[in-house]
Amino acid sequence: MKKIAIIVAGGTGHRMNSTIPKQFLLLQGKPILFHTLNQFKKADSSIILYVVLPKNQMDFWAKLCTEFPEINATTPHILVDGGETRFHSSQNGLAAITETEDCLIAIHDGVRPLIKPELISSAFEYAELHGNAILSVPTKDSIRKWDSVSQKYVAVKRDEIRIIQTPQIFSLKSLRKAFNQSYNMEFTDDASVVESTGETIHLVDGDYANLKITTSEDLSLAESLMKSAY
Repeated sequence: MKKIAIIVAGGTGHRMNSTIPKQFLLLQGKPILFHTLNQFKKADSSIILYVVLPKNQMDFWAKLCTEFPEINATTPHILVDGGETRFHSSQNGLAAITETEDCLIAIHDGVRPLIKPELISSAFEYAELHGNAILSVPTKDSIRKWDSVSQKYVAVKRDEIRIIQTPQIFSLKSLRKAFNQSYNMEFTDDASVVESTGETIHLVDGDYANLKITTSEDLSLAESLMKSAY
C-alpha cells in the first residue's frame, strides 16, 4: 500500500529562548526538520513527504533548502500552509493529498528527528494489518492527577499510563472521515480525532529516544544521542 507522511512543523523557538523556530535549529550541523524527513526516506525511499509549516516560516525554510541543498536532493517534499491549531495543520496537510485510492498516512512531529527508520517501517506494517498504529511508551515516573471530588492530587497506577508519541499512522479513508468534522478542544492529538469517529486506536511500542525537541535541554540530549548512534 502506498505510504505518505505528513510532517507537522509549526513550532516557535520561544521555549528555546531563540528567535529561530525550533524545527530550523541545527542538530549535528543540519536543520532538525531535515533529520526528521530523512528518517522517513531511510525507512522507505518511495514515501511521499508533505511538510506543513506556518506561512510566515516558508521563506526561512526556502533559505535553508538553498543553504543545505541535500534537503531537496534527498528529501523532496510538498509544502503546505499550516493552520491555527495542530488539528487545522493536520487538516490542511490531509487536504493537500490528492490520492483517490486508499493508502497509509503517517502524521509526525517535525521536531522528533530521532525516530528510528525501523520503527517507522514496523508501525506502517502494523497499521496495514490493524487499521492504525500509534507509537507510545510506558511512563517511567510516578503520576498524580487532580481529583475534583476529594480536591487533591491522587496517585495513578503507572502500568495504566502510556506516553503518546508520533508517528501516528492511519488509513487515508479514516483520516478524511475524522478531519471532516469541526475542531473540538477535547482533541489532544490526531489519534483522538480519529477515535472520536468510533474507530479503535491501537498502541504500539515506541522508543524513549524518540523525543520531541521543545527545550534547549532536549536539543542537548538529542545531540548526545545522535553522537552515540553514529
